[in-house]
Amino acid sequence: MSRQERVEEAIKKEVSTIIHDELKDPRIGFVTITKVELSKDLRNARIFYSVLGKEEEHEKTKLALDSALGFIRSLVATRINLRFATELTFKEDRSSEYSVKIEEVLNKIKEQDEHK
Repeated sequence: MSRQERVEEAIKKEVSTIIHDELKDPRIGFVTITKVELSKDLRNARIFYSVLGKEEEHEKTKLALDSALGFIRSLVATRINLRFATELTFKEDRSSEYSVKIEEVLNKIKEQDEHK
């Protein structure tokens, strides 16, 4: 495992812990950190997350994460020993929702085939 991959895993774990245990923002819904993409120089990280719930919860969670970004970044910087604080950006990952919709469509097609 490369250093970049180790740092990505560490950031993923820390951000997840911070969101679930330390952020007290009621706007944050059920959030899962799905992936972290780190630049080669380790200075920029894109954190992908998914939210369980309706569109309104997605919007509220995005606003809450964006407003807590500085707090999360400072905690990550103190917990992960790098020479500098990595810049963080949050991106919503809707791939799990997409796969659920595909599964529903496939099930409908299968039911239609069984009735023929």
